[in-house]
Amino acid sequence: MKRVLASVLLAAAFPAQAETLHQRTLTLDTHLDTPMHFARPGWSFGDGHSYDTDLVQVDLGRMDAGDLDGGFFVIYTEQGPVTPEGFAKAKAFALGRADLIRSTLAKFPDRIRLISTAADAKRMDAEGKRFGWLSIENSYPLGEDLSLLEDFYKFGVRMAGPVHSKNNQFADSATDTPKWNGLSPLGRQWVAEANRLGIVIDASHSSDAAFDQMLALSKTPLVLSHSGSKTIWDNPRNLDDARIRKLAEAGGVICVTTVFLATMNFTPERNALFAQLERIGTMTPEEQAELTRETRALDAVQPIQNTDFEAFMKSLLHIIEVAGVDHVGIGADWDGGGGVRGLEDIGGLPKVTERLHAEGFSDADIEKIWSGNVLRLLRLAEEHAARN
Repeated sequence: MKRVLASVLLAAAFPAQAETLHQRTLTLDTHLDTPMHFARPGWSFGDGHSYDTDLVQVDLGRMDAGDLDGGFFVIYTEQGPVTPEGFAKAKAFALGRADLIRSTLAKFPDRIRLISTAADAKRMDAEGKRFGWLSIENSYPLGEDLSLLEDFYKFGVRMAGPVHSKNNQFADSATDTPKWNGLSPLGRQWVAEANRLGIVIDASHSSDAAFDQMLALSKTPLVLSHSGSKTIWDNPRNLDDARIRKLAEAGGVICVTTVFLATMNFTPERNALFAQLERIGTMTPEEQAELTRETRALDAVQPIQNTDFEAFMKSLLHIIEVAGVDHVGIGADWDGGGGVRGLEDIGGLPKVTERLHAEGFSDADIEKIWSGNVLRLLRLAEEHAARN
């Protein structure tokens, strides 16, 4: 009876033990699409919202609840015409989004700070504050003027990807028909400029050929901020295991996403809701509530992908096995399509730490996965820029 009681008590105590480990682990996510919500009328990033009644997966309240210490807030720009007019429109949008992120975080100086270095993250954690960097998803807004990348660097950008879902002036997308067979000539210059500035290059969304070329050209290791393995799910957005190994051999990091774990149900109904979501910053609170209701109703009968927390952990553990624990991070793609049953928002993040602990990973290795590996890439980029 004593042995049974001891087992019951141990099982009950284990999640609490893992939660304590999660609380003392520096945690970050490399791809937070939440800024699209920052301008919503009647909505505040400082509150703690509910997944059931609000579309957002990341806010300061849930950063506290799930103990997510920080991450990269994304300047995402939809791909448009590769023309002077298209470039000008995209540039104005991206600069506005960067300013919105900065001004939103500045509203809560006692709770979160915009930072620019790896050391800043450690300092903020010691002070009990959350933190965020800026990142660029799709460098289309730069047009053909690479000097603009330095402007974004001065805004706080420390990670950038050349391309998104369609080919652009820099590179081929993983989800488009090849135009450049990898990087364009301008894309090769983009790599050199990112290296010079100390910006970590993000290969998520890039074609396999573009990935190969960036891996060969970059003077500092690459990151994939929100990607997976084709062994888990064969999708162009995921990377094959041979390339994951090459990434690791070059010192890079793949941050594992909760997306593209199964068939993505991009039905006409879902796409129509996504189109509304793109303009949520202009909606009244009543219109936002109706969009939330319609989205959650569709989720109940037809989720974006029919998968769960166990599938995410299978993906994470597989990629750790392939790449090694020194080359894996977390980039769930929150507020960009991410989340699975059992891990709907960042409030559930302690479960990831609990599971890694149960799988036998040391405290030190868990911290590498949650932050240490990505902070190493930031330091290497900073050091390269300082030398050059």
